[in-house]
Amino acid sequence: MRVDLLTKEYPPAVYGGAGVHVTELVKALRRSIEVQVRCFGAPRDEADTTAYEVPDSLAGANGALQTLSVDLQIADAVGGTELVHSHTWYANEAGRLAQALHGVPHVVSAHSLEPLRPWKAEQLGGGYRISSDIERRAYEAADRVIAVSNGMRADILRSYPSLDPEKVVTIYNGIDLESWAPNPDADRARELGLDPTHPSVVFVGRITRQKGLPHLLRAARSLPEDVQLILCAGAPDTPEIMAEVKGLVQELQATREGVVWIDDVLPREDLRALLTHATTFVCPSVYEPLGIVNLEAMACGAPVVGSGTGGIPEVIDDGVTGFVVPIDQVQDGTGAPTDPERYEADLADALSRMVADPEAAKRMGEAGRERARTHFDWGRIAEETRELYATVIAERAAAAE
Repeated sequence: MRVDLLTKEYPPAVYGGAGVHVTELVKALRRSIEVQVRCFGAPRDEADTTAYEVPDSLAGANGALQTLSVDLQIADAVGGTELVHSHTWYANEAGRLAQALHGVPHVVSAHSLEPLRPWKAEQLGGGYRISSDIERRAYEAADRVIAVSNGMRADILRSYPSLDPEKVVTIYNGIDLESWAPNPDADRARELGLDPTHPSVVFVGRITRQKGLPHLLRAARSLPEDVQLILCAGAPDTPEIMAEVKGLVQELQATREGVVWIDDVLPREDLRALLTHATTFVCPSVYEPLGIVNLEAMACGAPVVGSGTGGIPEVIDDGVTGFVVPIDQVQDGTGAPTDPERYEADLADALSRMVADPEAAKRMGEAGRERARTHFDWGRIAEETRELYATVIAERAAAAE
């Protein structure tokens, strides 16, 4: 079986959860089938991996048009494959066109949904309308849509009601427990600003509306004075949210000690050191289909406090591996809490309960690593994906007879 996997992100250019997913899925799938990777950007040295760049003539064009120029190249290149599997809207059009051009099945993995990220209009302008249309058409034409959680599956069917529910299946994201394992280097944690002898809350994520960082910063005003807040946060979506976060961080730093903001992209070893020595990890997202970062924290032995949205409640075993914070959300696509002050108070309360009992937090962290091992293993996820490929290929062959 040959499958062409289509993606914008691929090592070394990985900056989000979708890129992590693709990287690990490819490694696991290649143990049993041929996988040709088609990605965006500069040439790669990896075998069976081809990258495609934006033509010079479109170097100054809107980002959505640049994306389409790469998609056209990929759709042309995949001839001979048995199936195409696209990840994110960036590669969805390449998959849809390949499906039509070459008569092969198209599987889409849904890592996020454009209708549920309206703040992207701030970034892309008219390009957001293009990305939304690309995603809709690809999903409606796909042979299967893979959701990374049951919460994500419900979002897909709500956002695209014309889809046949039988064609939308759940296959979880996974975690590499060898790459993400506890790092007991306390000295390195101290160098990064975290004192392991004091309670701490660690956040890792991009500065985007989706990740809910402003809510965490306001909730942090109510944390006990001795609690450290370590923010590994960069890559702001817009100048506006960067200014908001900067103002809230400065306000906290003016009123309490132990507020550390790291805006560089840290090496994995450093992130592992921070997560290993954190009293708790926090995920205040208002939109999170699953949240690989939560699995990374669990794999390092950190309990997780996360919003009760999307796939987060499927990752956290509430009261066992962490706490799920209830959040009622408006239904306009933004995911904003209907009562931000209530959500922030509940978030502060959950974090305060966690840091108040470090031994209980440690036990939750140990349970979280075991949950990551038993529920989110890449080998099992790759097998489920390979079986789906075989089913879809067989259905396409039967229909052609």
